[in-house]
Amino acid sequence: MLTRINQKNGEELSILGFGCMRFPTRAGGIDESRAIGMIHNAIEKGVNYFDTAYIYHGGKSESLLGKALVGGYRERVKIATKLPPFMVKNLDSAKKIFNTQLERLQTDYIDYYLLHMLTDKAGFDRLSDMGVLAWIEELKAKGTIKNIGFSFHGAKSDFEQILRAYPWEFCQIQYNYMDENNQATKDGLILANELGIPVIVMEPLRGGKLVTNLPEDVKKAFAECNRDRSPAEWALRWIWNHPQVNVVLSGMSDEAQVEDNIRIASDSHANSLSSEELGVFDNVKRILHERTKIPCTACGYCMPCPAGVDIPGCFSHYNDKYLIRDKGIRFQYYRNLGAVAAQPSYASQCKDCGKCESHCPQKISIRAELKTVSKEMESILYKAGIAIARKVMRIK
Repeated sequence: MLTRINQKNGEELSILGFGCMRFPTRAGGIDESRAIGMIHNAIEKGVNYFDTAYIYHGGKSESLLGKALVGGYRERVKIATKLPPFMVKNLDSAKKIFNTQLERLQTDYIDYYLLHMLTDKAGFDRLSDMGVLAWIEELKAKGTIKNIGFSFHGAKSDFEQILRAYPWEFCQIQYNYMDENNQATKDGLILANELGIPVIVMEPLRGGKLVTNLPEDVKKAFAECNRDRSPAEWALRWIWNHPQVNVVLSGMSDEAQVEDNIRIASDSHANSLSSEELGVFDNVKRILHERTKIPCTACGYCMPCPAGVDIPGCFSHYNDKYLIRDKGIRFQYYRNLGAVAAQPSYASQCKDCGKCESHCPQKISIRAELKTVSKEMESILYKAGIAIARKVMRIK
């Protein structure tokens, strides 16, 4: 496992971080035995940075990680977790959340503590005015928090303002070969480096979109250059090629992903991609940008929907219609979103409340896009067929 030095504190961090938002699941919850096994295997093979959050897996992610790190593992890793600003009504509520996090994680200190999902300077100012930053600084002075940072989803100009607003000890941004000019952007990555702020990268595979169901011409472009590399390996190596990146988080959901990512991280050095390999990315980005309709990463922050819409699922099927051009995608849309379930989750169920949009890191106009998805994916013939099937099966 390769490591890179945190320029703020001299710590050696594994270039691969374990994102704890996509653990394997079973019966609607985390498959604990598998997830703990994956965590232990990752630690034994050199991963020492684990990223979770108060809201991941419905609040169960921190507890699972805490359980996995007993028995001597805690001392071998760095824990990163996050304070959700949208749940902080006052300083007391922030303190309550933090104390709950310590209990869940079974620890008395947090190595890397983030303000979760800041989108603009106003969000930072709100927490600062509330006294949250001053309180976190007190915890840092006591050793309860070791490093103070933030995760970001917003525009480049807002990222730069937040970077300069506080003496941050690290930051976390969405960055991959499709988002080089979105959100914080490459310019933001370079600015953070110039300011001496370590950078943790999230969504390296764009929620799996840069791995599954890629267009055949994208697969061909990658294979013609190096047939032995998977799309995931191509995407990860592109990020690690940037010397400004300290850690890349991967939300690994099965044992094979852990093994493969660790293998890739064993020799992914900065500035190691050839001009030919970089040229492949230029071609791939052009192809994907032409076909992706909605920039959803399936992070799930928009969920649950009060009307029962599976928002990421709707967008995923709609994008797949253009990315892979599968003639059976409309059938898959109905099947996967509950055609014969007691509570389906189609785009047309949207009640236009707008609750989802305030939580979307990508700033997607979700309600408008759901109308488009409904129009293009929910044909009259399919609706009629589903209605008949539900009647035959006596599903109300």
